[in-house]
Amino acid sequence: MPVKNLPPKDTTASHYKSISYETLAASWLLNDGWETYLPLVDHGMKTDLIIADGNNFYRIQIKSVDTNDECFVVDNKWSKSAIDYVVFFSRQGDWGYITPPFPEDQRKLNSPGHIRFHQHPKNFTKAFAMA
Repeated sequence: MPVKNLPPKDTTASHYKSISYETLAASWLLNDGWETYLPLVDHGMKTDLIIADGNNFYRIQIKSVDTNDECFVVDNKWSKSAIDYVVFFSRQGDWGYITPPFPEDQRKLNSPGHIRFHQHPKNFTKAFAMA
């Protein structure tokens, strides 16, 4: 049985956790039939995933929030990027929200127009189809 002898630093562990949500969303979208692409680098472009249905491409930003409060206010960090959706995962709860990018500097996660999902593939893909 493999043994992890050296735990990662806190900053590294936090980065790994963020990447895990990106790969989780990619897995769920692949399973739902989307062509799914992971950019090698997303520095400055705010694109964690690109999905396609054969004709159209969509840019997605994945964010995780360290809260279980669905009224949590999130910052708009993609206003100068041409993304199509932002997917927020709660690190403390088993829920998340899918939203188009919004123009305000901040907005509550549970704002009107944001689509809530339970962190399960069927629930996520059902919510994503509504976005």
